[in-house]
Amino acid sequence: MTTVTSPVEGRAIGLAAVPDPVFSGAMVGPGTAVDPVREPSVAVAPVSGVIVSLHPHAFVVVDESGHGVLTHLGIDTVQLNGEGFELLVNKGDTVVCGQAVIRWDPAAVEAAGKSAVCPIVALEATAEALSELREDGDVKAGDSLFVWN
Repeated sequence: MTTVTSPVEGRAIGLAAVPDPVFSGAMVGPGTAVDPVREPSVAVAPVSGVIVSLHPHAFVVVDESGHGVLTHLGIDTVQLNGEGFELLVNKGDTVVCGQAVIRWDPAAVEAAGKSAVCPIVALEATAEALSELREDGDVKAGDSLFVWN
């Protein structure tokens, strides 16, 4: 069992509310999304494990159970070419839950014409594998978003 925590502070909105059909249709996997506070902040690891994929706008941490959790900072933010994002770890690093991974500014993302909404997705999971899914309410970084059984 893996408890997946929020990588950012904001408001849980659920995947269906993400302005991108790939995420809102859960094609990447089940999970939820957080609409982040609009101030410069740090996205933290949602689980402890190894960083297996790392881009300025997104990262995947795989925990000791083999569960891969994708954190995507904003929608279509790959088009920003890393502008406004600062990597604080390297691919292959072992991180602990809550450790800073990427520094970014959701307000700058919005100013560039992109959505700042952050999907947090359980890769290669079924919807049935997740419980205690947060789809509303305020969350702080480190608050539980869902449990992956």
